[in-house]
Amino acid sequence: MITFDDIRAARERIAGAVFYSPCPPSIALSEISGMQIYCKLDNLQRTGSFKERGARNALAQLPDDQKKRGVTAASAGNHAQALAYQGHLLGIPATVVMPKFAPLIKITNCQKLGANVILHGKDFAEAKAHACALAAEKGYAYIDGYDDPPIIAGQGTMGLEILEQVPDVDLVVVPVGGGGLIAGVSLAIKTLRRQTKIIAVEAENVASFSAALKAAKPTPIKTHPTLADGLAIPQVGDNAFAIARDHVDLAITVSEEEIALAILRLIELEKSVVEGAAATALAAAMSEKLKQFAGKKCVLLLCGGNIDPNILSRVIERGLVADGRLCRFTAVISDRPGGLADLAREIAATGASIKQVVHERAFGSADVSTVNVLCTVETRNHQHVAELRAHLKSRGVQTHD
Repeated sequence: MITFDDIRAARERIAGAVFYSPCPPSIALSEISGMQIYCKLDNLQRTGSFKERGARNALAQLPDDQKKRGVTAASAGNHAQALAYQGHLLGIPATVVMPKFAPLIKITNCQKLGANVILHGKDFAEAKAHACALAAEKGYAYIDGYDDPPIIAGQGTMGLEILEQVPDVDLVVVPVGGGGLIAGVSLAIKTLRRQTKIIAVEAENVASFSAALKAAKPTPIKTHPTLADGLAIPQVGDNAFAIARDHVDLAITVSEEEIALAILRLIELEKSVVEGAAATALAAAMSEKLKQFAGKKCVLLLCGGNIDPNILSRVIERGLVADGRLCRFTAVISDRPGGLADLAREIAATGASIKQVVHERAFGSADVSTVNVLCTVETRNHQHVAELRAHLKSRGVQTHD
């Protein structure tokens, strides 16, 4: 179990090696959430996430002989990049084991930062088992990305910075995967400002912290695919949970649709690119689950920005769908000349914009004089979608999902 003094010591240890990230207010996010929103921008760290804090603190404390032998860890990407970068600065070789599903950008960045990258296993658990085997075989130090005490203490330095930047903060929303971040941050904040609420937010597809709270101990869960790949940990850490459970005031989950919409909102309103794990903080703020904090000062931990560009493009489209700004439906129209033109004219009459149309003749209705047209349409919001469908119905155009 770490103490507050460990966090203060970590603060001194990482000074000059880890970026003191800003925590500016956001007028736009405040307007859509009903709270006074501040964003702690740890996605601006050199490797794109808060993980550098713990990595630097852990590496700096290794004995000299261990520094020469090197370290290893399992990671979906961010911890691996942090170890690679901070290890390079300290001259410590790092071997990281990443699951085969790890985002390509994180794999490439780890290699660019000088780490020996090994892809192994279909999930984090299998990657971790392989990394532990390597540690035993090669004499590496295994550095757990979320449960080693020096890691937790390092992550807690973010809490100290938050209270310096927003001294009267009412609540802090922290994304949770393995629990190291929320353990360190909650300990730091609750020690200095007990009245500040700590909100844990998880992707509902990988809610290991909520499962641990329900069981009163860390317990393995079955994970499902999620946009928040950085939170995809099947069991919260023992040390992390022992600390966090006494300092967290509320734990909530958010859906994949809410995460996608949060990523889109941050791009549009804050001009910030974050990964799914970080976007869960805004997803929580926009949900109905924090309405009791309306008007309060709230810090969102935007703790990582390493999202695969290929995934980002799909996430943006998914967010547009969730926002009612992109819809798809099938219209049944006449197969005679002018049928498609008539449909396009009616859609345009509502102010919607056609993005794509696909004719479907072979699998249409029994009426050979009609054809199914799959339409992808850009709209303003969900109300506009409803108005479009109502208009088409009034003009005798049959539609279905």
